[in-house]
Amino acid sequence: MNWINNVVRPKISGLLSTAKRDVPDNLWVKCPESGQMVFYKDLEANAFVVPGSNYHMRMGADQRLRHLFDNGEYKLVAVPSVQQDPLKFRDGRKYTDRLKDAKADTKLEDAVLVGDGLLHGQHVVAAAQDFRFMAGSLGMAAGEAIIAGMLKAVELKTPFILFAASGGARMQEGILSLMQMPRTTIAVQRLRDAKLPYIVVLTDPTTGGVTASYAMLGDIHIAEPGALICFAGPRVIQQTIREQLPDGFQRAEYLLAHGMVDMVVHRHQLRETLARLCGLLMSGINAAKGKDARRGNGKAYVNGSSVDGKLIETAARESGGVVEPEAVPPSQRFDPARTDKAKRDGTELSSATPGSGSSGGTAPSQGGGMGPASGSNQTRGV
Repeated sequence: MNWINNVVRPKISGLLSTAKRDVPDNLWVKCPESGQMVFYKDLEANAFVVPGSNYHMRMGADQRLRHLFDNGEYKLVAVPSVQQDPLKFRDGRKYTDRLKDAKADTKLEDAVLVGDGLLHGQHVVAAAQDFRFMAGSLGMAAGEAIIAGMLKAVELKTPFILFAASGGARMQEGILSLMQMPRTTIAVQRLRDAKLPYIVVLTDPTTGGVTASYAMLGDIHIAEPGALICFAGPRVIQQTIREQLPDGFQRAEYLLAHGMVDMVVHRHQLRETLARLCGLLMSGINAAKGKDARRGNGKAYVNGSSVDGKLIETAARESGGVVEPEAVPPSQRFDPARTDKAKRDGTELSSATPGSGSSGGTAPSQGGGMGPASGSNQTRGV
């Protein structure tokens, strides 16, 4: 009887079994803002944005790149290897042990992942920092990865997009980690010399030496809603100045209101926004291929190729940021004939006023004589 072996016995074994089934630890995720419990699969399908509160959860580097590129496909950019523990650093644990644990948890070699692929059909190079890897701290390996990505963009002549998420420089590497700040700055200058766009997406959190270097050197800075963006945190500043800080201090919306970032974009519209910006900034370079650079006042443009005005207008209208002009009535429009007539009327009016030379009939005397005007002045003087 196959039905006894295939159906009855498994059910009986399941009822008699006392073994506890394995349940994943991340099956449900709690929203830090509202306390809402969200099923992990639903959260992942919603780009790690909590449906009820719109809270933007942190994303891993691989998830960032898969959400960015077309069909989630990209090619990893080769990164030069570095020495793992140059200073033989040790606090409570060895630095090498911390690196091993971070690599095992994230399946990454370091905090930065670099890839190149297509974004709405356009080739781009992107780098993403993973906060899970030792708080996304900037060390020698992370610095090499960012530099390799920027140089790859220069080689391929494509835009470079950076997703920043870091707690700052990695203290276990000391001065060697701080040296990555000027090194990445030089790589940013390579992008500018090649006249290629450099777009930075500031995610939660972006702090410390990363904010003080390449994260704030982009051509366009985009922030995710609610992201903490600062050098020193609000608690440190509040303890230092001993004053109460305003609500939302150092958050993305606060920085947008004070001119530190260019725009705050919801994660669901981020991909389309990046594609539109890359197409807009690269259109001038693509249009200038095979043609002489446009010149103004006898000199070539120093800030890159010119951008087609129609493309700017189309992109602005798609983003909804265009204000349509209001209709002006004919009485308020500029009319040269009406202006000339007003001038003539003003001239005739001024010539008809009393005291003028043509209407008074008395011209001022010459050779020291006193005319009516000087007589009136003399009378007022008396």
